[in-house]
Amino acid sequence: MPVTASPLLAPATAFGRVRALCTRFAHDTGATSAVELGLALPFLMGLALTGVEVVSLALIHVKLNQLAITVADNASRAKQTQVNGAPQFREYDVNQVFRAAALQAEDLDIPNNGRVILSSLQVNSSNGQWIAWQRCWGKNTWASRYGVQGTGATGTAFKGMGYTSTKMTADTGTAIMFVEIAYNYKPFFLGSILPAKLIRKEAALYVRDDRDLTQIYNPSPTQTVASC
Repeated sequence: MPVTASPLLAPATAFGRVRALCTRFAHDTGATSAVELGLALPFLMGLALTGVEVVSLALIHVKLNQLAITVADNASRAKQTQVNGAPQFREYDVNQVFRAAALQAEDLDIPNNGRVILSSLQVNSSNGQWIAWQRCWGKNTWASRYGVQGTGATGTAFKGMGYTSTKMTADTGTAIMFVEIAYNYKPFFLGSILPAKLIRKEAALYVRDDRDLTQIYNPSPTQTVASC
């Protein structure tokens, strides 16, 4: 008669096979690198994204610095020569300065993410400092740190512009084109960890040549005033 295995031996046999399989896995080092990579990958991804974020923030600071300098430089040069009288600065010139800024910082989307404030710092009749006029570009409502148009029109209480203890002041007969940029920085990858922050940059340059400082002119065809 044929001999059959006892059913009581089946669990022991199955256990032995599982034990042997586990022993093989324990001694198998073929996938060690893959396991280590899998464990380290989240950390490496986080480190890489953090590096990209830091580089992006640094580049934005550089771009905003350059933008502020360019706006101040263009505003200090723009003018319309007059046959009789000093060259005039017009609303058209203001708008051209802002159009150039839009082309330079197209990737920053300043109209939606920031605001550019251009002020003319001059000397008032009391030999004090004042903001003779101010123009803005950008949909945001951030205001100048130093005041609105007309600040310091009389007296000498207004000490000038600039975030340092030593304020920037204009000389008699000329003006300083003072630029402030406020930009709402939002992290690309780590928005849930790092909060958005407001970045501010400033630049200033003297008007390069003679200019009629009494007002901003708006001859026909008139231009839209970039008021603040």
